[in-house]
This record gives sequence, C-alpha cells and structure tokens, in this order.
Amino acid sequence: MKFFENVAKKVFNKEGIKILEGHVAYSPEESIAICSEMGVPVVLKAQVLTGGRGKAGGVKFADNPGEALKVSEEILGMEIKGEEVKHLLIEEKADILQEYFLSISIDRSARRPVIMVSKEGGVEIENLAKTNPEKIIKYYPQPLIEFLPYEAREIARKMEVPSELIGPMGDVILKLYNVFNKYDCEVAEINPLILTPDGLIAADAKLEVENDALYRHEDLVNLLHYKKKTVDFVKLDGDIAVIGNGAGLTLTAMDMIKLNGGEPATFLDIGGGASEQIINQALNIVLSYEPVKVVFLNVLGGITKADDVANGVVKALKHTDREVHIVIRLTGTNEKEGQRILEEAGIPYEISMEKAAKKAVDLCNELKAQE
Repeated sequence: MKFFENVAKKVFNKEGIKILEGHVAYSPEESIAICSEMGVPVVLKAQVLTGGRGKAGGVKFADNPGEALKVSEEILGMEIKGEEVKHLLIEEKADILQEYFLSISIDRSARRPVIMVSKEGGVEIENLAKTNPEKIIKYYPQPLIEFLPYEAREIARKMEVPSELIGPMGDVILKLYNVFNKYDCEVAEINPLILTPDGLIAADAKLEVENDALYRHEDLVNLLHYKKKTVDFVKLDGDIAVIGNGAGLTLTAMDMIKLNGGEPATFLDIGGGASEQIINQALNIVLSYEPVKVVFLNVLGGITKADDVANGVVKALKHTDREVHIVIRLTGTNEKEGQRILEEAGIPYEISMEKAAKKAVDLCNELKAQE
C-alpha cells in the first residue's frame, strides 16, 4: 500500500526524523485558515500517489492567505498522471541550503534491501540515475543482522557530505532504515532531504508498505482517515460577508441583510464553541474573497465566549493588509469583557442584531456610492 506524503511524514517524525510544520487542507477555505494560522510563507503540495507533481504544477508557494486561496483553487481538482488531487499538504517554506536523496527499497535480484543515497537530490533524481549513475551510492545491509550506526556514518562519508554532517546524515539514514524494517516497507524514501539553518529535514516522504503486513500496522491505516475541520463556508453573489456562530443565527443575519436591502456575499458558520483561533480564521477567509466590502459578524454567545470572539477579531484585523469595514453584533457569555476588548481596540459593536444588520447595509451603500 502506498501512503500519501502527509501520512509518511507523520510516520517518519514519530521515528525521530525531523519534518517541517504542516497541515492538511481539503478545500480552498481550509487552505486560507491554515495559512493565516501559520503566519509565514508556505508551500502547497498536491497529495497524490504518483511522481512528477512538481513539473505538473502540483507544488506552489504562497506568501499570504489570499495567495493560498488562489493556489489551492488551482491545485485541488487537477489531475496528475490521471490521479485527481483531493487534498493538499501545506507547510512552512524552508530556507534550503542543499538537497540530498535517501531511499531504501527491496532489490529483487539481490533478494535483500538496498540503501541508495546521493548528495544531489530533488526532482531530477531519475535523470541523475541515467546520466551519472556513479553519483548514486548503493549499500546492501545484511537483513538478518542489525544495521549499526557506524555503517550509516560510512554511507554518509561516501556521499561526500561535509565532515560536520557525517554524524547527522548517518543518524537520518539509520532512522530511515529503522522505519523500513519496523513497518514492513517496500520503499521508504526522502527526496529531497534538505539542509537548512535548523539542520537536516525531510522535505518530502515516500512510504510503501507490503499489503500482507498491514494487519500488523493498524496505526498506519488509522492515519488515512484524518481530516481537518474548520468552518462551514459558502460563497454568494453579494458584497456583505455574513459570519455567525450557528447555522440558524447565520441564516437569520442573512435575512436581516436582505430585509434592509443588502446582499450577502458569504454564509460562514463558525459553529458553537468557536475559539479565538476559529474567529481569526473565519475573518481571514471572508477577507480573502474579493467581492466583500463589509463584514457582518453576528455572535450570540452561549458556548462561544464573547471575549474569545473579540480577541480573534483584534488579532485578525491587526494582521490583515486589506482595509476592513466590519460591523459586529456581540452579546452573550462574557459579553462585558468582550465589549471591553473591542472598545480598547477602537472597534465599534452593537448589541441588537437588527441595528447591526442595518448598519452593515448602510455602510456598504456608502462605500458603493464613493466608488
């Protein structure tokens, strides 16, 4: 069985191989939320069980949530060698100093594992094997004898890495071989293994496990069912983004916008018990939708706490580059504290949903009149 990169990396990291911070997204909206949460330039990578995704346009970079939205819309749903992209791995963009290649597989003719390494990793490794095969070092460990650290360091030395990297490189080789043995692998591969100011990191990961051995590794199979859930989001044709905590409250806020002559641009339900983090994500999502002129945030705190909402709003507005016109209806649990936080940040609010909805429509009309 072949495993997606995001699953393979979880396995590698569990066994001590360093990976980049990353999260899985199944929709453009989740991509925005993840990018805004990470707060750094990111790389978005199509999760497919085939090679060549980089050349096919399945690996792209984004510097902000708006770019993440655009890039994820381009990648999700595309086909790479006949395989549809259904989810992305979003990772922090690394400062790469050097790329290496590490792979362990079964050599059928030799009837034993083979470790293959090179100091030239990356997308051109297949061409390197054809044009300069001498640059790929092969080592055949004894399958019935323990693979020892000194053997891994000797492989690293043959790679001609700098002397200060022989120990760390040998450590990664040893850990990758342990993954190969522990999980009954047919292939365990890192291409590229990157050298960064923070050390050696697996920037990609490939894992194939013998089907007949899967019953011994339920933990691997369980990893396949992971899915990140953020918020429920629907794009509409208007220009006033509507956010609410609960589907009924959000729909009611949309009705109030319509009643006052406005047009909703979004339906975004943050759900009950929404945290400061979810509020921040929700605002980043709607602010990345170009038609939005005004945001109407309608919160009646129950499980959701008004102070968490206020902190999320302040955080989102502090880090957005876009001029934001936001109307907030905030009441319920911890409302006094939430309202105090908004007041100190200079953000106006309403207690009445009717007044807030009318204010949002009036503000939107003023903005359109100025255009």
